[in-house]
Amino acid sequence: MTTTSPTPSKTASDRTFALSKRLFVYKPGLFAFNLLMWSMIHASPALLTLAISGVFRSLENAEALKTGGQALDPAIAAAWVAVGWFAFVRVSRIGIFYGGFRAWIELWYTLDALVRRNLMGYLLTAPGSRRLPDTPAEAVSRFRDDVDDVAGYTEVWVDGAGFVLYSLVAITLMARVDPWITLLVCAPLLLMVAFVQRLSPTIRSYRRRMREATARVTDFVGETFGAVSAVKLAAREDSMVAHLRSLGETRRHAALRDVLLTELIRGVNANMVNIAVGLVLLLGATKVRGGALDIADFVLFIGLLPRLTGSMGFFGDAIARHRRTGVSYDRMTRLLQDAPDSRIVEHHDLFLSGEPAAPAAAPPRLPLDELRVEGLTATHESGLGVQDASFSVRRGEFVVVTGRIGSGKSTLLRALLGLIPAQGGEVRWNGQPVGDPATFFVPPRSAYTAQLPGLFSDTLRENVLSGSREDRLERAVRLAVLDSDLGQLPQGLDTPVGARGVKLSGGQVQRTAVARMLARDADLLVFDDVSSALDARTEAQLWDGLFSELDATCLVVSHRRAALTRADKILLMQGGKVVDTGTLDELLERSEEMRALWAEDVAE
Repeated sequence: MTTTSPTPSKTASDRTFALSKRLFVYKPGLFAFNLLMWSMIHASPALLTLAISGVFRSLENAEALKTGGQALDPAIAAAWVAVGWFAFVRVSRIGIFYGGFRAWIELWYTLDALVRRNLMGYLLTAPGSRRLPDTPAEAVSRFRDDVDDVAGYTEVWVDGAGFVLYSLVAITLMARVDPWITLLVCAPLLLMVAFVQRLSPTIRSYRRRMREATARVTDFVGETFGAVSAVKLAAREDSMVAHLRSLGETRRHAALRDVLLTELIRGVNANMVNIAVGLVLLLGATKVRGGALDIADFVLFIGLLPRLTGSMGFFGDAIARHRRTGVSYDRMTRLLQDAPDSRIVEHHDLFLSGEPAAPAAAPPRLPLDELRVEGLTATHESGLGVQDASFSVRRGEFVVVTGRIGSGKSTLLRALLGLIPAQGGEVRWNGQPVGDPATFFVPPRSAYTAQLPGLFSDTLRENVLSGSREDRLERAVRLAVLDSDLGQLPQGLDTPVGARGVKLSGGQVQRTAVARMLARDADLLVFDDVSSALDARTEAQLWDGLFSELDATCLVVSHRRAALTRADKILLMQGGKVVDTGTLDELLERSEEMRALWAEDVAE
């Protein structure tokens, strides 16, 4: 599989803008409402400062009128109007903030859910084989941290609009009083933008390294929990702890660099702000003493300055967040591998409230008459795999694929089902070519049980049904020879199986997976050596039940006698190729390899 990356003509910054724009217009009304509310929230302090300045101006006018022996009523009335305006804006801002906060929470979680839905949807339903490019822990990190970064990046735009509006109003008011002092206040903004722009490659690099180090720690912890028994038996607890400590140190250093860089940017912001405040206080106080600036205008400057300089710090931090969001988009693109660049932010219905529509109907059944495989080739990076495999399976047949370890048996089944990409060959169902095996070979056409099946941390009942009808449960459990085990389990079918079925034996895990497959009522049943953990008696019961109660067509990987003696046809594999095909008696008569395999199984 190839990894999609931004085209050379589009820079990382342009790509971040394009994808974020597509995300923001998912709910244009909600996004616009957030822009409006937060613009009012962030711009309203300018109105408050203007009202306070008006109070001082009215008091100055009153003092001047009193000194001149004139009536004070107009000045006092103007002061009360300014106070009333201040109170109105202050109270209104509380209500606006409540509405804006609720709207922001809704927007955040909506976009967060949309991105996660797109990631999961593509991994589960995209055509072709789906293999994670990295570990499951790394995928979890991208679903958690990177999605949060992308959704949180919306805050830059929602708040940014308000800060821009406030800055324009503040700069206009201040420039009317003294343009030179205003220019000194704005200078740090330009310096901050240049500083962060210079650090952009370092910001992206540090964030990427921190996320990768975090994923390695998470992955190791997950694998350790899954191999506790092996670690104890090998007495390697100290080595495991030492390796975890080493991974933790690497993550600590990576996170420390990322945090220090973030704090460096904020520190430079704060220092720029402090310099601007100091200059305004010095110059403003001097002008007040010289009579070039009155108290009301000085109050206006002092009232607008803190939030204006804080806005400058916000813009510097926004540039850094923009770079980090680009890293998150890149990491999610790698997770989806061959997906279109815009798949991450595609628009789909979300059901955060209310019930979703009924699920899509299952694909048409297309009862199997014949499955034909011609020239199937699927190789791994090592060069091993399956080469030019051809065979057929007719309805009702029990076909066994056998061979030594490493001969390509499991690879053959996985390539046939589209679980791994095939480099050549063709698969036909009833004579019709199958374009995308991964999408086609699903219930009710086909069901599959892997050699090492995975169970969910739920009850035995839920693992077997997995969405199937309840009326299929009893037969599936019986045919999988699992009913005799229910009495030994504390809660029967309602017994929790633990993480990956850890509370069950190896044979019970395999039979639970077989029951789950049989509950699908599929035409073609594919077993990948599921009897390896079963004793001979249980395995014989399993195959006898399938023959007696189901008109099933089975494709089975096995080297066990119970399967080989029942086979209508055996595919003998050697070195990644199907070297012979026939019944057991035919192969034992003409194939030395088959006789060797048979002798080994008899010895076992």
